[in-house]
Amino acid sequence: MQLRYNYRVYPTPAQQASLGRAFGCARVVFNDGLRARQQAREAGEAYLSDGDLSKRVITQAKRTPEREWLGEVSAVVLQQALADLNTAYRNFFTSLSGKRKGRKVAPPRFRSRKDNRQAIRFTANARFKVLDNSRLRLPKIGDLAVRWSRRLPAPPTSVTVIRDAAGRYFASFVVQTSDEPLPPVDAEVGIDLGLTHFAVLSNGKKIAAPKFLRRAARKLRRLQQDLSRKQPGSNNRSKAVVKVARAHARVADTRRDWQHKLSTRIIRDNQAVYVEDLCVTGLGRTRLAKSVHDAGWASFTGMLEYKAARHGRTFARVDRFFPSTRMCSDCGRINDNMALSVRAWDCPCGSTHDRDVNAAKNVLAAGRADNSNDRGAQVRPAPVLAPRVEAVIHSDAACSTRSVEGIPVLQGGENVNVVTCPPSLSAAPAR
Repeated sequence: MQLRYNYRVYPTPAQQASLGRAFGCARVVFNDGLRARQQAREAGEAYLSDGDLSKRVITQAKRTPEREWLGEVSAVVLQQALADLNTAYRNFFTSLSGKRKGRKVAPPRFRSRKDNRQAIRFTANARFKVLDNSRLRLPKIGDLAVRWSRRLPAPPTSVTVIRDAAGRYFASFVVQTSDEPLPPVDAEVGIDLGLTHFAVLSNGKKIAAPKFLRRAARKLRRLQQDLSRKQPGSNNRSKAVVKVARAHARVADTRRDWQHKLSTRIIRDNQAVYVEDLCVTGLGRTRLAKSVHDAGWASFTGMLEYKAARHGRTFARVDRFFPSTRMCSDCGRINDNMALSVRAWDCPCGSTHDRDVNAAKNVLAAGRADNSNDRGAQVRPAPVLAPRVEAVIHSDAACSTRSVEGIPVLQGGENVNVVTCPPSLSAAPAR
């Protein structure tokens, strides 16, 4: 399994200038490659291959006076920028052909120097190195100071240097690690995700939604107001932009840290975890969009999925159209639609249900059934052939006409309300 480990880095002013130069060169190569392919398509020429494109926008471009400054940065950075363009095109083509699942992928777009996030990638060919003095050595940049919050489990295969909107720098290492299975346990859990309670477990435990964005709304509102009063293009406006970005980054970091701790605890305590496959994109278009995005359901379920795969746990998603809320977890009866204001309801079988706990129990049962079906077990009885006395066609075909009480059925100009079957059918043995 490949995992990413992110660490904060602190480049010096000279190293920041070198990184900014590398960011710009990678962006120019990406845009030159995209422009060359667009021009070839407009001219009716053949699609430029990856090798021909690399020769044109990197090797030959370095020999021209307009692009000779591309030689000031590592060649691996330029090659990886072009590799990102090729990957974007492949994703676009596979999406058009239907081979790629999920939402449609748009064609690649030009990168801007005004983008809040800039990144460059170094592979093993660049010969980057983690030194004994805990510094990260990058070609044509220097030795960067890194704040190591934990050790790398294996030598990294690549490193990506990122500058975010808040002006912070990070080093993201890709590491090939082996699975670390946890001791098996007997507990299994179904999770119902919500807004009032972030997660409700099938064992009755409710985890309150922290609502990090809502709690920081007052400070964010004040910073946004200060930003709106600054003159466009001024240095004070640039400083205000960084302040707003830092406030949002603090919210995102706090939410991510909380979700990591919660997902790790759930995976450690349960052998199987089942969640409902929510359509977050669709819910993000409703009046609850702000609360939905503040909850971060997609990132949380993603953490559960990869941690379960790494630690030898079972993880599955239940179909989003499964009526987990309306179904009684005791008798299986499916009731009519219920408003969001209904938090508890009574079933005709005599059971009283908490809305969220009942949904979590149904998610657990549905996940177990689907998981058993994947292993080849029969969840439903197998179909059997009907007895001959039931499958035979009789001369009196009128008995096949069905009517609902109170609703007349017209047949041959007559008003038929009651259908009498011949003795041959009424004497058929019961199944």
